[in-house]
Amino acid sequence: MGTRLGAFAIVFALGCTGWGCGSSSSDTAVEEQDPAPSETPPEPPGKDDSAVAQGYTIAGPRAWMLIGNDLTQGHDTLELTVTPPSTVKYIDMWIDGAKGTRLKRDGSVFRASASVASLAAGDHQVLLASNGRKTAFARLEFRRSHPVYVFVSNDWDDPNNPDSTLARQEQLHEQHPELKITHFVGPYTFTDPKVTAERAEYLATWVKGLRDKYGDEIGLHIHPWCSFVDQTSVKCRTEPSFAYAEGDTTGYTVVLASYTKQEMLILLGRAKEIFAQHGLGTPTGFRAGGWTTEIPTLQALAESGFVADGSPANWSRMEEWKDVAGSSLYSWCQEHWTVINDTTQPYYPSESDMQESTPPVVPILEVPDNGLLVDYVTGDEMIEVFGKNWDGGAATTPRMVSIGYHPPNFGENFKTRINTALTHIDKYLATQDTGPVVYARISDLPKVWKPAN
Repeated sequence: MGTRLGAFAIVFALGCTGWGCGSSSSDTAVEEQDPAPSETPPEPPGKDDSAVAQGYTIAGPRAWMLIGNDLTQGHDTLELTVTPPSTVKYIDMWIDGAKGTRLKRDGSVFRASASVASLAAGDHQVLLASNGRKTAFARLEFRRSHPVYVFVSNDWDDPNNPDSTLARQEQLHEQHPELKITHFVGPYTFTDPKVTAERAEYLATWVKGLRDKYGDEIGLHIHPWCSFVDQTSVKCRTEPSFAYAEGDTTGYTVVLASYTKQEMLILLGRAKEIFAQHGLGTPTGFRAGGWTTEIPTLQALAESGFVADGSPANWSRMEEWKDVAGSSLYSWCQEHWTVINDTTQPYYPSESDMQESTPPVVPILEVPDNGLLVDYVTGDEMIEVFGKNWDGGAATTPRMVSIGYHPPNFGENFKTRINTALTHIDKYLATQDTGPVVYARISDLPKVWKPAN
């Protein structure tokens, strides 16, 4: 990580040597006599100058001022308040050397409210001088930055999730109050005969509770379990399996892209019916089981109302699968997601190549799983990916980092991994004015990354 701007830097000049020191004229008289702010900014204060002994107090501006978009409100107004010594009659301000403006007096304090909406991403400087002095009493620095979005997800691979893993997910919310999670829920939770109706309803109530309490998203995850597929007119496939050379009679590890576009439309329609029956809402975010999607899958998703897909996989980080006997998951993802890596950003896939964005495109946002899941990356590795996507300075474009986990195996070790990453990420939250980080759900991201006209 590069250096970050934890708070604005302030440097103050000593003494009152300018015109008007000690004047007792009324405010009205001062207004009439004061010269206009200089178009030329004053000299910055010296490194050793201090305002404490002189009685200056400054509140604001923000250290991080976001450049907003349709998802995230920006910080387009610089606001600060100065409480000066009683000898100060007026205070002027210069932003990045532009023409000076005068702070408004409000009793014993002076206030500034200036638009910075036109300022580009980067570091910016404010100089403040009182009573027409040629040297500023303060230099403030702030940073304009696009948001850095962190997308946290989980994949309901199995029909059931143990209570212990549910509790750990609740703990994540308690430990990270800004966190938003996208739960990719599997419809097979409600079709597997081994999951009782009472248990299925309990899981549905649980995930709805997190949605309602924390603002989480309920998306859709499909491994083509036969218990689910058999509820439709589509015949359940048992091969090709990405885990077993001889196939998979449960359908669980079958490559989802082996189902045609028309078959996917039927499966997606049934999944949405199941969601509606259990009050889960209409899903608009998706991830394929094993990240095994292809263009027909994406076309079916778009036609079914989905706006974002989290299937592009950072295959190089799933080396655990590389030498598993009978498995093709590593090679499948390597072949189909060749260009997806630690820093790949959201894009709209071409109709001819789902890794390209050449028009015409499929109208669904591909959100790369660039930080992958805790099954394959440690906390330090997730922090490494985060650092590759944001160097600690002003982001010149919106950025996105994806990390996540599987609820069925979310044990203490995996919780520690993601908790390590989230604790690091929380240091840079925009809400705390310590960075540009914003937690986002997958279906929010198309508000930021929009298709080209």
